[in-house]
Amino acid sequence: MSGLLIVEDDASLVVGLKSALEGEGYEIMIARTGPEGLHLALEEHPDLILLDLMLPGMSGLEICKRIRDAGLRSKVIILTSRSEEDDRVFGLELGADDYVTKPFSVRELIARVRAQLRPEPGGPGPSVPDRVRFADVLVDFKRREVFRGRELQPLTHREFCLLEYLIQHPGEVLSRERLLEEAWGYAAELTTRTVDNHILRLRKHIEADPENPRHIKTVRGAGYRLDVSLQRGSG
Repeated sequence: MSGLLIVEDDASLVVGLKSALEGEGYEIMIARTGPEGLHLALEEHPDLILLDLMLPGMSGLEICKRIRDAGLRSKVIILTSRSEEDDRVFGLELGADDYVTKPFSVRELIARVRAQLRPEPGGPGPSVPDRVRFADVLVDFKRREVFRGRELQPLTHREFCLLEYLIQHPGEVLSRERLLEEAWGYAAELTTRTVDNHILRLRKHIEADPENPRHIKTVRGAGYRLDVSLQRGSG
């Protein structure tokens, strides 16, 4: 059974969501303030967090930032209003996995929850082994882990998907729009700044000198290219 944390201060919305999601077989935890939500997320490690942005005591954006900084890999779906487009994009840049705009149907929300909790596709593409190594970086696709040297890098779900897609297309120039659509499954309705910010964070995980990257190269006016020699990784 998957554990879900709802961080939302609208009591009537919480009641409806809790009833519907429990009816789908999910185990539900509730937090009605920002600090309570952050505490439960870090203590309970839920599989997925439904996170409102406007909360008493601490914003949903701050919660998202703190749980990602702590290395928590729970899926995060932001609950937003139509007037919060900038915050929605910022939330995705901070490591949220999806968003739902209020008012939303419970049916839509359940579909998005299922999509986020669906098991990952059967590993990387056919030309990529279960593990690959380049320079001092080891990527384990089955365990969805990345090491630089001996140190485990706390990548978010979106950062890992971005790296995985780059590895599946080594040496190929990939546009920001293509990365949005194919690495993350989004239509190109989000700002390409989202990709740029995730590339910057990904470089901090895999580059010895993120300011002068050797692996993920920027191709001016075109996108990004993974410039590495891939080897089958060993333990």
